[in-house]
Amino acid sequence: MQVTPYLCFEGRCEEALQFYADAVGAKVDALMRFRDAPETADTSDGCGEMPAAVTGDKVMHASLRIGDSVLMASDGRCTGNARFEGIALTIQASDDAHAERLFAALSAGGKAEMPLAQTFFASRFGMLADRFGVGWMIISNPASS
Repeated sequence: MQVTPYLCFEGRCEEALQFYADAVGAKVDALMRFRDAPETADTSDGCGEMPAAVTGDKVMHASLRIGDSVLMASDGRCTGNARFEGIALTIQASDDAHAERLFAALSAGGKAEMPLAQTFFASRFGMLADRFGVGWMIISNPASS
């Protein structure tokens, strides 16, 4: 069994995909736009009635790979109000320098909530919200239990 996070960027998905490609080397494995969906008179078999803000060019579904992990993403209902509360994505950095690069890239335009620093449980650990509000934790060399 595998759990895959699905992030709804409420109209900024394409921007987010490019940001993650630049920041952490994410690769888009699949992308479907709303215009690619078949037209149907019955809205109960799909997304239901979509708001006018959902145009054909918006992302209905995307799958992106970050290292060995997969994230899924969408523009959702394009409300312009993405909220990523109570959850964070965690990256295990290969070393402290890698942790520094990841933290700097992901926090660009966002907010460092706990600056990257040495802790009692890791040589580097920090928390941030990126420019889209997605929470991230970066950890390097965690202490063994």
